[in-house]
Amino acid sequence: MALLPPEEGWYFKKVAKDEKMWIALALVVCLILFFWMVVWHIYGKQNPSFTTYRTTPQEFNALATAFMEKYKTGEMNGIPVVEPPPNSDVFLVAKMWRWEPVLVLKKGQEYRFHISSLDLLHGFSLQPVNMNFMVFPGYDYVLTFKPTSAGEFAIVCNEFCGIGHHMMIGKIIVKE
Repeated sequence: MALLPPEEGWYFKKVAKDEKMWIALALVVCLILFFWMVVWHIYGKQNPSFTTYRTTPQEFNALATAFMEKYKTGEMNGIPVVEPPPNSDVFLVAKMWRWEPVLVLKKGQEYRFHISSLDLLHGFSLQPVNMNFMVFPGYDYVLTFKPTSAGEFAIVCNEFCGIGHHMMIGKIIVKE
């Protein structure tokens, strides 16, 4: 931090050769990291890209409720079990302190997930696959999901959302 303001015309003074070299080197490193980030996203198999839309909790809840009523096959601990057809829209709701519905999907088939929260900020963490998203109320996160292995997968809230946070565990069952 300078105690005095810079002298007049400092901006137009020539930059020293070694200072130019450091500026150029920093620029090259920044460009490499920028393009590496894009390559890492595409080829590094990190979290998939998603689209976000504005919505209201009431609108999203109405869509999710209609989805659950249409494809409901049973209940598990009071939570509806839903088996949507492949290549369809799937609605997943986060609310204090549960994920609903329990989804039954088919391995190798593609689904279009819509994820939103009805009350607070929650975290969508699919285990053991390690997909992580923040789920804000008022936003519909849409991502394409294609399960590649069969089994049961847990959805864990990874954003502290209150006293029942530790019990907020959802389930996705993938069948052959």
